[in-house]
This record gives sequence, C-alpha cells and structure tokens, in this order.
Amino acid sequence: MRVLIAPVAVGCLAGPAIAETCAAQATAKKLHAAAETSFVKKCASDAKAKCEAGAKAKNLHGAAETSFTAKCVREAGA
Repeated sequence: MRVLIAPVAVGCLAGPAIAETCAAQATAKKLHAAAETSFVKKCASDAKAKCEAGAKAKNLHGAAETSFTAKCVREAGA
C-alpha cells in the first residue's frame, strides 16, 4: 500500500511547483504588449477547458465541480 501512496503524494506536491504560470511562460517567450495579452488569455482559457474536462471525467456536478475547477485552474497558474 505504501508503494502506491508515495508516488501519488510526490506527484501531487510537485505538480504546482513544476507548472509555470501563463505570465511566466509569456515572459520566458519574451512576449510584450498585445502578443503577451493574447498568449496569457489563450493559456488561461486552455487551462480552464482542461480543468473543466477533468471535472466532467470525474463526474462532478454543482459546487464540487466549481470547487474542483477553481482549484485546478489556480494550480495550473492561469
């Protein structure tokens, strides 16, 4: 049982640390002005869509879906 829990726990803790925020990605790509705004907006939209798909895959509804999606987007750095 411990063999299964350890990798999952490490993966959950490392996920947010590894993920770059959309703004950090735009800075790394040296985007400015309209290009930066467009990139950040699309990045955030993509993160939200991915999180909503994850909520649907887990068959969440109502407040649970909203909470899961908000936390997922926050952790994705969008």
